[in-house]
Amino acid sequence: MDQNAPILIFDSGVGGLTVYDALRKLLPDAPVIYAADLAGLPYGTKSEAEIAARVAGLLGRMSERYQPRLICIACNTASTIALAMVRETLEVPIVGTVPAIKPAAAMTKTGVIGLLGTAATVRQAYVDNLEAEFAADKRLLRYAASGLVGAAEAKLRGQPVDRAAIETAVSALRSMQGGEDIDTVVLACTHFPLLVDELAESFGPDVQFVDGANGIARRIVYLTQDQPFDRTLGARAVTTGDIEEFTLLAPTFATYGLERLDRF
Repeated sequence: MDQNAPILIFDSGVGGLTVYDALRKLLPDAPVIYAADLAGLPYGTKSEAEIAARVAGLLGRMSERYQPRLICIACNTASTIALAMVRETLEVPIVGTVPAIKPAAAMTKTGVIGLLGTAATVRQAYVDNLEAEFAADKRLLRYAASGLVGAAEAKLRGQPVDRAAIETAVSALRSMQGGEDIDTVVLACTHFPLLVDELAESFGPDVQFVDGANGIARRIVYLTQDQPFDRTLGARAVTTGDIEEFTLLAPTFATYGLERLDRF
């Protein structure tokens, strides 16, 4: 294993920084490339065919260019749709991101769980299967809160958070049958933990939140155990979008230790 081979963390935007942050705490010396497909954002409103083709194609090209030791798809939408295809195509370990329904089922006291994701995520059979396997005796209420993606992206840019998007998501879950008993909310998009303070304020003090970032980081640690790391080249972020727009995020990325920004 080349000690300079990076871990590639891929997301549609900046939401995957929640996974990057969790990983950096466990593997501070690992070389990491954070890849943001801003040219394709948002994923949640695209069709399954569009997402699968885009993610598989981009990761194939990124794998050739960067020669990663492992790829993490830090996006629930991309993972629930394209994970199997990418694993069949690429000869590199792939870690996906799926809604944290299993831990939520263990945490809930009322038995009623809310799930916030993108439209593309909440309708997937993958989520149906997770519910059947881990929360069959619970009530899982899902809401496609695609508006929260833009709110999270705005927050990281230092712009005002769209409070209407927050209130719409919370009200939608609360208004469903049994919604008043929600005590646990699954944040099924890596963007959404960036808004946990705003969501907590709207849901109230009796609701707890769960996402997959820490579990994903532990999985990456497990798969790369005993591998040598050389972080001489440092961590960096790349984008498929406009580089000038991307550099506007430099202060935000710097807080995560990502000083170098490039265009893919």
